[in-house]
Amino acid sequence: MTRTDPATVPFYVRLRHLPLLGTLLLWTLLAAAQTQISDAKVEALVEALRLSAPQSGTGLYSDWQIKSDNIVRWSKRCLNQDVTPDQFAADPALAQRVVACVMGNVLREQLAAGNNNEIVAVQRAAAWWMTGDPEQYRSGTTGDYTLKVLEAYLRFF
Repeated sequence: MTRTDPATVPFYVRLRHLPLLGTLLLWTLLAAAQTQISDAKVEALVEALRLSAPQSGTGLYSDWQIKSDNIVRWSKRCLNQDVTPDQFAADPALAQRVVACVMGNVLREQLAAGNNNEIVAVQRAAAWWMTGDPEQYRSGTTGDYTLKVLEAYLRFF
């Protein structure tokens, strides 16, 4: 097999794959941009969850109304420290950091699960927050709640 000297190959032949490579690069960049969630969007979701939290009070802590076992587990994972539910409830900035850590991951996962549709991702994340099951985002009272979270979320943009 003989090798062709690249200098002897016509210019248009050497560039014949350029449109394909450009298209692939564009699709890669668009996919990466769509799956990235900014800190501002995570913060907006966290605040929307806080604003939409039902104030039942019984056995739940902070403005986000979180169960004590979640506080202990999440603070250990996100802050690498033990935080008691009372400490969590007494320190809104600490609570916000933990919720942002947890929900940032959830929102990114739900963006992928929702075909990069941010509206659906927010609703799915809200359903996960309420029930542990993002598939419930259109069902009954969970669906009502996810719409309330979505409405609060959209006010930030």
